[in-house]
Amino acid sequence: MPYLTKDPQQTADPHIPGSGHGAGNGGAGGHRTTTVERGAFCLARCSCGWSGPARRARSQARTDAGRHSGDDG
Repeated sequence: MPYLTKDPQQTADPHIPGSGHGAGNGGAGGHRTTTVERGAFCLARCSCGWSGPARRARSQARTDAGRHSGDDG
């Protein structure tokens, strides 16, 4: 599974919308989101500079990313 290489702790999953490689990212508005793990927490980040709150659940960080990029799927 390809991961972005600029941060070794990224958890982008190509099968989950809003996690860095899914459909809808990088499209309208140029938002490309990823999830990044920091210790026990996971947070969403975007190429536009936006960063979501730290979450214990990866699924919630992915939801934050999807909402930010306009993909509520």
